Amino acid sequence: MKAVLVIVLAVSVFLPAVYASASTPLKLPKNYHSWQKSSRKVVTDKNSLFYGVHYIYADKKGMQGYRSGGRFPEGSTIVVDFYNIGANPSVDGARNMIALMRKDRRAKETGGWIFAGYGPDGKPNDIDPATVCFGCHKKDASDRGYVISTLKDFQK
Repeated sequence: MKAVLVIVLAVSVFLPAVYASASTPLKLPKNYHSWQKSSRKVVTDKNSLFYGVHYIYADKKGMQGYRSGGRFPEGSTIVVDFYNIGANPSVDGARNMIALMRKDRRAKETGGWIFAGYGPDGKPNDIDPATVCFGCHKKDASDRGYVISTLKDFQK
């Protein structure tokens, strides 16, 4: 009876913490600029959500996922820096947004990924990542584990 009580108590203490961490906004990793960086990608279609310049950063687990053909291990993290197109298209304008996605099997409603958005200052913004981010990932990359970018993006 004591063992059952201990298990129930442990579950009631730790389960809410685990659930909360899956739904808590992610902090932007301070060191992501040291991760593997993609080549520069420019989208000139002004009707595109991705209009501008962007760079993708992937941590070691993320790169493992790209190299394995899209089987991203738990904890894989991908960050994208978005910039405006400058007066000279070969020069990046001001940064306008940062997006992050982290593989987390608890995020079942978003394909096993937690999404987060940040302003140019790195502070969380008020977009709903489950709707805004995952909507496009589901539409454009459901056959690739919900990751739009590919290993080709990292080949310079």
